Amino acid sequence: MTPDTPSGAGDLPQHALERLNRMRQSEHRLWTSDLTVNEFLLVREAGFEPLGLVVGSSIYHIGYQSQMFRKNEELTVLTQAMYHARELAMSRMEEEADQLGADGVIGVRLDVNRYEWGPGLAEFMAVGTAVRSLGESHRPAHGKPFTSDLSGQDFWTLLKAGYKPVGLTMGNCVYHVAHQTLAQSMRAMGQNVEMANFTQALYDSRELAMERMQTEAAEMGAEGIVAVRIQEKSHGWGSHVIEYFSIGTGVVQGRADHVVPEPQMVLPLTD
Repeated sequence: MTPDTPSGAGDLPQHALERLNRMRQSEHRLWTSDLTVNEFLLVREAGFEPLGLVVGSSIYHIGYQSQMFRKNEELTVLTQAMYHARELAMSRMEEEADQLGADGVIGVRLDVNRYEWGPGLAEFMAVGTAVRSLGESHRPAHGKPFTSDLSGQDFWTLLKAGYKPVGLTMGNCVYHVAHQTLAQSMRAMGQNVEMANFTQALYDSRELAMERMQTEAAEMGAEGIVAVRIQEKSHGWGSHVIEYFSIGTGVVQGRADHVVPEPQMVLPLTD
């Protein structure tokens, strides 16, 4: 750990610490951001300044779990691996934001990249723009910078509505969808009929991912979750193994007496 380094940053590469220290201590501080120009202007108008692009990464080996050919079941080993790898990337991104003295990180993207180093290897990467309030601190009660996948426009709108982000909340489920028997396939041939086995498998796996996201939000003290997305990917496991990944931004009300401004109607110009 380098001098003047906040505790908890020991997991970051040395070059990352050097870059962040230069950004924090430079007299003429240069910041970086993946915000668009419109997002940058709205973030500034909301009373925040960008401090720098922050990144977290974890290259993870995803283990193997056997499946029953004709059984719908969650593959818990894979579920836990995918969640833990994302958590490692997220925590390192938060550490970088903490290094910069940020209140939070907005516009977070979580990506999974595959390389040819091995069939079970994948890089999990979290990227976002660290921001700091120009007024009162917006750090959540847990003391770490908040995280949010909201765009600059949605971040501005959320604050104007009297709410503030607490953190990204996520849940996932890797599920094996049972294969049909030959008899089942023959009975369905040429008919309009619901494939109940497949319906139940996808329904169950989505519900598990959603339930875990909601549980995580409740544990961080969020009142609600906005901009929820449910992603479905196989990550190369084969056609009958899928992951459902739910993610959204947990929010809390800033002030009970906040008045939401009336929307302004813009009339078209006439000759």
